[in-house]
Amino acid sequence: MSPAGSPTGSRPATTQGQLTRLGFDDPERALADLALLGTAADPLVALIAQAADPDLALTSLTRLLEQAGTDEGRALLTALVDDEGTAMRLLSVLGASEALADHLCRHPEHWRELTDPTLGSTRPPAYAVREELLRVVGADPRDAQPTASRPDAEAVDALRVEYRRVLLRLAARDLTHHLGVDDAAAELSDLAAGTLDAALAVARQRVGADAAQARLAVIAMGKCGGHELNYVSDVDVIFVHEPAEGADPDRALKVATQLAGHLMRVCSEHTGEGTIWPVDAALRPEGKAGPLTRTLASHQGYYERWASTWEFQALLKARAVAGDLALGAAYVAMVQPMIWSAVERDGFVEDTQAMRRRVIAHIPASQAERQLKLGSGGLRDVEFAVQLLQLVHGRTDESIRPSTTLSALARLTTGGYVGREDGEALHEAYAFLRTLEHRIQLFQLRRTHVVPEDERSLRRLGRSMGYTKEPVATLDKEWQHHRREVRRLHEKLFYRPLLTSVARLESDEARLTPEAATARLAALGFADPRAALRHLEALTSGVTRTANIQRQLLPVMLDWFAEAPDPDAGLFGFRRLSESLGRTPWYLKTLRDEGQVAERLAKLLATSRYVSALLEQEPAGVRMLGEDLTPLSSEQVVEEMLAAAGRRTGAEDAVRAIRAVRRRELLRVAAGDALGLTDVADVGAALSRLTDATLEATLRVVTASVAQAKGLDPAPARIAVIAMGRYGGFELSYGSDADVLFVHEPVEGADQHATSSYAVAVANEVRRLLALPGGDPALVVDADLRPEGKQGPLSRSLDSHAAYYAKWSHVWEAQALLRADAVVGDEGLRERFVALIDPLRYPAAGLSEDDAVEVRRIKARVDKERLPRGADPASHLKLGRGGLADIEWTVQLLQMQHAGSVAGLRTPRTLDALAAARGAGLIGAADAEALAHGWRWVSRIRNAVTLVRGKGSDTLPHDIRERAAVANVLGYPAGATDRMVNDHLRTMRVSSEVVDRVFWG
Repeated sequence: MSPAGSPTGSRPATTQGQLTRLGFDDPERALADLALLGTAADPLVALIAQAADPDLALTSLTRLLEQAGTDEGRALLTALVDDEGTAMRLLSVLGASEALADHLCRHPEHWRELTDPTLGSTRPPAYAVREELLRVVGADPRDAQPTASRPDAEAVDALRVEYRRVLLRLAARDLTHHLGVDDAAAELSDLAAGTLDAALAVARQRVGADAAQARLAVIAMGKCGGHELNYVSDVDVIFVHEPAEGADPDRALKVATQLAGHLMRVCSEHTGEGTIWPVDAALRPEGKAGPLTRTLASHQGYYERWASTWEFQALLKARAVAGDLALGAAYVAMVQPMIWSAVERDGFVEDTQAMRRRVIAHIPASQAERQLKLGSGGLRDVEFAVQLLQLVHGRTDESIRPSTTLSALARLTTGGYVGREDGEALHEAYAFLRTLEHRIQLFQLRRTHVVPEDERSLRRLGRSMGYTKEPVATLDKEWQHHRREVRRLHEKLFYRPLLTSVARLESDEARLTPEAATARLAALGFADPRAALRHLEALTSGVTRTANIQRQLLPVMLDWFAEAPDPDAGLFGFRRLSESLGRTPWYLKTLRDEGQVAERLAKLLATSRYVSALLEQEPAGVRMLGEDLTPLSSEQVVEEMLAAAGRRTGAEDAVRAIRAVRRRELLRVAAGDALGLTDVADVGAALSRLTDATLEATLRVVTASVAQAKGLDPAPARIAVIAMGRYGGFELSYGSDADVLFVHEPVEGADQHATSSYAVAVANEVRRLLALPGGDPALVVDADLRPEGKQGPLSRSLDSHAAYYAKWSHVWEAQALLRADAVVGDEGLRERFVALIDPLRYPAAGLSEDDAVEVRRIKARVDKERLPRGADPASHLKLGRGGLADIEWTVQLLQMQHAGSVAGLRTPRTLDALAAARGAGLIGAADAEALAHGWRWVSRIRNAVTLVRGKGSDTLPHDIRERAAVANVLGYPAGATDRMVNDHLRTMRVSSEVVDRVFWG
């Protein structure tokens, strides 16, 4: 006799090859297990092969027969052979859930639950499930406060066994009778509600007579509250209590807290019958730091005064499920008006977007691509989109308020808030993802949302979802398809109905009223939603090819705008650009076909006024956004500038062409910077090289033009332009002037007066032409650092410079010359000028103590006199404590003191000089690192402020959106503006401490 008591008699042998064809992975073991079934093997083998994992189903069946014993085993095999429905239900469970197979082996009699012929067509009423769960713990369901009567440990185990019994019936219906995922989730939620009531009955028994002192209601949140619970999930709850009539409030609070605590432990404790699930009360007011339960009035006070936006979004799912249902209903009624007015709260948009980003940020990198719940294109994307639409439009339309995701989606589609086809596609994708999640969790009844990677698990999952042919490949194909659909629909869900509403085209898609469209745009972050609607109408109305492509582009463009700091500026800039380029063949085609270009454009327009202004003047620069945005070398730019200038007649036209090339290259640098693709030191170098090229090309045009105008042939002087200040240090920012010295040298035989006149005329003309109003940012050429300042001649001869420095030079002029870099004009003259100033700025004997004191005295005067009135010295980027000036003066003092002996200090670049000082032991490694970090940080902020505001500033913007945009350019996530400000203050404070030690001594 077999373990089941079946006769083993002879039967036609099933071969290993047949079993392999039927889908068994281990045919040798399967043959051995089939032998244990005796004569039942033949009629059952084909049914076993239909299970998700035939090997697991067969092995689990033999385990069950062994545990059932002879008589029960014989009855089981007979039932399986005689009733295909019973066989399919049991074998489907055994082949899909190792955990439920273990439960059946512990409780073999439960196989009879699956013989019920009505199991596939009848859903058990929620009240019946609750009553049975209460009865198994010994509580009377008719009592107002049911209390368990069975011994505690016995009641807790009985609750677990009954929970698994009901779960077994549900799983069999789900796997065999094509139960809808929403129906399965609703049944799981009803089972959880009944379990909470039964657990509360056990809690009342533990508390004893005092339990009558408090009325306690259990509010389900999350998936349980939304009637869409998983097979395994934390059950999120909020507890609310009131004192019983005549009870002391403090005593009632203590009792209610005890009841809630015991309820949670009853559900989550591990016993010989396992556990059920954790009960999580972290969504309560103040989270885990707050009291476990509050009265109705206490809840109301918190929500009215302190609650965050995400808490109202969470309350969308609130449902009274256990305990005092009248009190629970009062709680739900109390929070409803607050939920539907949450969209009007300050910061609603930022809070909701930040919450979504936090979810994504917490996904482990190893799981990101296999996360069903939190990953891109996952369940949370659908739920978040539906909830946001509910919050936006539910204030005025009560029909779209269902707490269940699929029900809400259906109402949103019926109400015209979501396009019909989009709604259907999203419903299908969500149902697929939830079903896959259920099948994953059902296997071991563990809380997981990660799709496994091993072949056998994927095969089991695919077969459990009906993919019998190539289950692994088919499952992956379907999963990836639905992920893409969710991502696509998440991007367009909010925007396609807006476009349909404003484009005035015949369409069966959702058409929002103007009021609903305005509300949606406001909730997505548009400060002036009515203006945004006008822009959308202008972009999409009509039947032209341009309007048609815009309607394809805008759903995803608007999503990118909404994610950026200033959506209004982004949409307005896009409209202006499209009006300028809309008829240009390549423009819309590039945006449509090259996603990177469109995404970069959207971010830049909605973040940087500086880049937007450049694009308005240089719209063809959109093409550049598809490139790597690496700045060009000055040689390349000079060559192009001279070629462009050579095609013009007259100096003004030629320099206008040069400036056009500069404008395009400014766009390249600024775009790379704003997109986080270019390092701050490289930005400064690129802007400096671009200034080199602009001055070089302009100087060549002007020298020829002035010589011709004066009738001079050849020109009487060689001219060089010496970069000074931040320009000389290769550290220009967007708003910087180009500080320079003009130096000339007469050619052989030239008249001294004619030479000077010619050189000054050239210098004046260079400055004039580059400062003329135009479509590009003017380049201000500032020569105030020349000997004698504004009182001295604009250009001096090399000999004149030598004479001046020999007789009159002060320490501050030697300090200024530290950043002199001879970059433009006659190469020989540049070399001779550098040879002239090197002994002055790099004195062989170093800096005298008196000169060092003078440097510090001048710095103190600068600090006192130049800080703008009202500016905060703790945060001013240039002149504040720890700002750029502090760091640069510190490095320059070290250079003047030691450059005569340390060759590495002979550089105009701050970071290079700082590295050399560190290498020579002139400054400690930690101090050098702090100053380098501080310099880079403040330089980045200065650039970011200019990019955002379109004009330079040395203070952080006060406007909330501008400050958020600065944080965005710096790489901070949305909502992290305060963190950026704190980092800024801390960085400057650390730099200031180093400056105090190194510079001030």
